[in-house]
Amino acid sequence: MKKFRIQNVSGAALYAMLAVTLIILCLFFFGGEAPVDQRVVSDPAISQPAQTDTLIYWMYILFGIMVAVTVVAAVAQLVSSFMDSPKATIKSLLGFFLLVVIMIASWAAGSGEALVLPGYEGTENVPFWLKLTDMFLYTIYIQIAVIIVAIVGFGIAKKFK
Repeated sequence: MKKFRIQNVSGAALYAMLAVTLIILCLFFFGGEAPVDQRVVSDPAISQPAQTDTLIYWMYILFGIMVAVTVVAAVAQLVSSFMDSPKATIKSLLGFFLLVVIMIASWAAGSGEALVLPGYEGTENVPFWLKLTDMFLYTIYIQIAVIIVAIVGFGIAKKFK
C-alpha cells in the first residue's frame, strides 16, 4: 500500500488553485466588458472587464489562504521547537516581543490630530487611522535604524576578530 504523503496533498492543492486561477484569468481577459451602468467609471472610453470583481475576490481568497497557512506553519514550528528546547524558543520569541513593544510605543507616540487637507472629503482623517499610520511609520523608522546599526556593528566586530 502506498503511503499518503503531505506532498501529494500540497501538490494537488497547488494544481487546483493554478487551474482556478487560469480559468478566472481567461474569464477576466476574454469575458467581455462590464455594462456601462455597472462600471466604476462611467466613461465608455475606459475599459473595465466584466469579471474584475471575480479576479479581485479570488486574490483575496488566495491571500487569506496564504496568511492562514503561514500562521499555522509558524505556530506548529513554534510548538515543535518548544518541545525540543523551551529556552531557545523563548529566546527566539524575544524579537517578536520587542517588535510588539516598539509598536505599542509608536502607537502612544502617534498623533491623533486631524490633518488639514484641502479638498479631502474622505472619512479616514480620524484619530484611529492617523495613529495607526504613525505607528507603522515610526516602527519602520526604528527598524531601519536598528538594521543600519547592526550592519555597522557587525562589520566593525568582524574586523576585530
